[in-house]
Amino acid sequence: MPKTILIVDDSFIMRTIIKDIVESDGDLSVCGMAENGKVGLQKVRELKPDLVLLDIEMPEMSGLEMLKRLMLVRRQKVIIISSVAQTGSPQALEARRLGATDVIAKPSGAMSLDLNEKKGHDIVRAIRRALELDAA
Repeated sequence: MPKTILIVDDSFIMRTIIKDIVESDGDLSVCGMAENGKVGLQKVRELKPDLVLLDIEMPEMSGLEMLKRLMLVRRQKVIIISSVAQTGSPQALEARRLGATDVIAKPSGAMSLDLNEKKGHDIVRAIRRALELDAA
């Protein structure tokens, strides 16, 4: 049975690109998507995904705020995929401190149409590692 992934990103285009990346691995399945942290928290409660892929900059509730609230109620595996989460940035360090399993920077800003090409393999590898699946 495939492991379930929830995608939380305010951009419909980015959610679609990330969904295609996730579903390129037969061991993974996207169980839902959310456009901000508030909706993301509701979806986590409803869907109980194995892992959440989470953007940081979103309206209504940011990814970091969602991560804080999520870790209070459930030890959830979360990987951050965000344009502001460059290695060593305050946001990346805060995400790690709050419990994110991994932090992956979008290569070309918030609208990284080249995400699959530049980071697709890294994203799948990070998911597989976080879920303790055999190496891809």
